Amino acid sequence: MVRRSEKIHGWAATKPGIEVVPWSYVPRPLGLHDVEIRIDYTGVCGSDLHKLKNDLGGTAYPIICGHEIAGRVVSKGKDVADLHVGDVVGVGPIAYSCLRDDCKFCGQGLDAHCPHAVHTYGGIYPDGASSQGGYAESVRVRASMVFKIPPEIDPAYVPPLLCAGVSVYAPMVKYGVKAGDRVGIVGIGGLGHLAIQFASALGAEVVAISRSSAKHKDAIELGATRFVHSENREETRAIYNTLKFLFVTGDCGTAQLNELIHLVDIGGQIVILALSKETLELEPFILAVKQVSISGNLVGGISMIKQTLEFAAKHVNEALEHANAGRARYRLILEN
Repeated sequence: MVRRSEKIHGWAATKPGIEVVPWSYVPRPLGLHDVEIRIDYTGVCGSDLHKLKNDLGGTAYPIICGHEIAGRVVSKGKDVADLHVGDVVGVGPIAYSCLRDDCKFCGQGLDAHCPHAVHTYGGIYPDGASSQGGYAESVRVRASMVFKIPPEIDPAYVPPLLCAGVSVYAPMVKYGVKAGDRVGIVGIGGLGHLAIQFASALGAEVVAISRSSAKHKDAIELGATRFVHSENREETRAIYNTLKFLFVTGDCGTAQLNELIHLVDIGGQIVILALSKETLELEPFILAVKQVSISGNLVGGISMIKQTLEFAAKHVNEALEHANAGRARYRLILEN
């Protein structure tokens, strides 16, 4: 059986811009494989702002954003076996995917890339209903996309891990960042402050790179062993050809990217994580000479989000507490 409930109340944008206003909607019926979560905390992600302002097009209003959600299960469909009412859980950017074994993406654990995937907000379910996110009192999603929060982590710290955290950690796992590797992190903001912590926890020697010298102290406290001011030519030249990995977490233009290539060693890996609207032009000669690879990353699938939470529970609580003390600088979290 499925049932309909009273409206869910939240804060929605009704037109392009960053203003949100009280708005209520009737949720999808609670399906056999769904859960309803009473929301305690929701992170404010940079992609929320892009969606609110319709920067990339396609935003359908009204829309309730928020895809970094932590709360408690308050009801569930009868076929949900692994979650129970009262469980402390989190939800990331994806609320539904087909999870079929014959799906090219889900079969490889890349459910975030599934052609049938529904984003936590701004998506359309197979039945035609639209998805609404976490700037609200509650949310309904597919149980398979809900993650139990390890008891070692305060739920208040969890929301950034479900999007920003997995976005930086997943490529570190994919490309094999390990103890002793020299890893550069460009940008010390919502993504970068987490990237420093994860790379440090993996045992890497972390070089934080920022145009703001005011972030020097924070970078070191978060786990960086060295800070480089990106606009200081002497400092940047001093790390030419020294980095095995370079994670770009802030907006990066053509000129900056071509300069950053010089920082990585031969055969190095650059991972672009920031969603810049600028078209980037690269110098093929330097790529060929240095045999550098450049890639990107789109959040992570079910397995990777679970790994991220488990790793965080074991390694980074102290760093998360530091980040939380000044979280408005790096990541905002809304509390119900």
